[in-house]
Amino acid sequence: MLPFVTGWEGALEEGPLEGHPRDGEPDERRRGIVPNVPRPLTREMSVIAQDPSVRANGRILMAKISIPAEDLIAGPIGYRLHVVDYDSSSRAFHGAHDLPGDATKEPPTWQRGDPRIVKDYRFHAQNVYALIMKTLARFEFALGRRIGWSFGRHQLKVAPHGMLDANAFYTPQEEGLVFGYFPGQSGAPVYACLSHDVVVHETTHALIDALRARYLDPSSPDQAAFHEGLADVIALLSVFAQDELLERLLLQQRTVKASPALVDRKDLTPQALRESALFGLARQMGQEMQGARGDALRHSARLMPDPHLLEQEEYLEPHRRGEILVAAVMNAFINAWADRITQLGVPGQRRFPVRRVAEDGEVIAEMLLTMWIRALDYMPPVHLEFPDALSAALTADREVRPDDSRYQLRKHIRDSFTSYGIKPTKTSLPAEGTWKPAPENLIYERVRFESLRTDKDEVFRFLWENRKALEVRPGAYTEVLSVRPCTRVGLDGFTVHETVAEYFQMARLTVGELETLKIAVPQAYIRALREEQRLARARRTRALARGDSLDALERAEHAAFLENDDEATTPVSGGGVLIFDEYGRLKFHVHNDVFGRRQSARLRYLWESGQLEARSGGARMWGARLSAIHRLRAIDARRFPAEGW
Repeated sequence: MLPFVTGWEGALEEGPLEGHPRDGEPDERRRGIVPNVPRPLTREMSVIAQDPSVRANGRILMAKISIPAEDLIAGPIGYRLHVVDYDSSSRAFHGAHDLPGDATKEPPTWQRGDPRIVKDYRFHAQNVYALIMKTLARFEFALGRRIGWSFGRHQLKVAPHGMLDANAFYTPQEEGLVFGYFPGQSGAPVYACLSHDVVVHETTHALIDALRARYLDPSSPDQAAFHEGLADVIALLSVFAQDELLERLLLQQRTVKASPALVDRKDLTPQALRESALFGLARQMGQEMQGARGDALRHSARLMPDPHLLEQEEYLEPHRRGEILVAAVMNAFINAWADRITQLGVPGQRRFPVRRVAEDGEVIAEMLLTMWIRALDYMPPVHLEFPDALSAALTADREVRPDDSRYQLRKHIRDSFTSYGIKPTKTSLPAEGTWKPAPENLIYERVRFESLRTDKDEVFRFLWENRKALEVRPGAYTEVLSVRPCTRVGLDGFTVHETVAEYFQMARLTVGELETLKIAVPQAYIRALREEQRLARARRTRALARGDSLDALERAEHAAFLENDDEATTPVSGGGVLIFDEYGRLKFHVHNDVFGRRQSARLRYLWESGQLEARSGGARMWGARLSAIHRLRAIDARRFPAEGW
């Protein structure tokens, strides 16, 4: 017998002699064809469970995470990520890193958490690659579809040592994530790319931008805070969705140590879990990473429920306000976890297996992760407020997981948010806090369902046919931004097919038009507009007196809009999201009216915070830059609330 090569690469080196088939072999074998061996769909990679400061027996606490498998080339470079190990501060390229083919081939130092991995740039590349891919996989599972990056390219660029700075940020202009490094208190370098929650936080910013690009537009304080708050929520829940870490925290912080594998009931109350899990992890987060991390968990864990927090001036600053969102979600996590523990064992049981307790905590963290990621599809595309986010999360979870009796997550979320003064939006169902169903008197006869699932023009036709019922204003510019078919699968296998379409409206209104629509604007802003126009008229008069060229005069007139004061305009925007069921019927319409009630409060806030500028031809607005928000974290912006962002 002559040898065959039977691996998946599958090349046949030599076959049987012609005319001498082998008895008992499949027909394809006799013809010299070797079947393909299926390639694995997932692979495991070692990552740092939290950051290098969290250690057990002198070793960095590690975790094995499962991510989508792909054929990587040196960089690493895959179909969604391109790691570029270039340092813009020193202008040094640290090479293209070739990662191990699977977890069994990883160096022993990686697997056991040897402190030397802090200096291993090849491991740094694996840590950022694996954590970003895990976060992307979580989003795609929760939303039931592929997610493209906001800048229209297939690959997100990642610089693990991009700058000498205590910062890390997502930049759509550079199409990627930049992680800094800096000398720590001991003089040794501290790397943002080795912090689990920093990497997931920045990846979440990129994914929110891909799904809701206008959440960086000037709007309410809640919308600016939401970008930071949700990124922290996803990052922190991702950390808690590791039973190795939860088990270690429970064992380390317990007050009764009768057994190495058991934890006492009194260490599993909500307050005890808050002390051991939330405060325990917060204490272990590296002090030197506070600049890049912003110390979100530490401050959020200290925020005791208070329904008046959002009214305080201190909490107008975005990442400070976002900490309230983080506190509400993390307290719901703790309370749901504690309630689940009371259901374990038998009545009167005093001690519980720490492994089982940690596993339940991991499951609840994963479910909350999925809930809040799915919620993005049920949020309005512009002018988001915290009540909208709460109703979106409750609705998204109910649609896929109608039976909430085991963990009662929706009840815990409602109760926790209410304790911080955040109630479901007024347009939700009173009992559940979920969105009200779409109007019933809609026109479907002229719309083609198959096209509605993929075609922006067909969605626009649906909007136009139903513009009165859906409060889509024909006097405003309207654009359908996206149409996304989804297949959502719950943890119990329950499947929901939906199509999510997002549209945007915009108009520029004169002062008179604002008054007609009952949109109030600050009088100081109106005075500033008129002063700008007065100055523009003066510039034109001087230009005429000097006999400036025709081109110069035309430019002056274009900039001034001189005929009457009302020509100066103010931009307003709105829009909504349409959730269609598998039969093409509208389930939910979540929207903010372009001429609606929220515009007055929005314009007042933007004017007072310096994001709305009066110009001679009309207002100009300044949007958010995530890198600037993160820099305020580094200098501790809570000490300078008046500076805002």
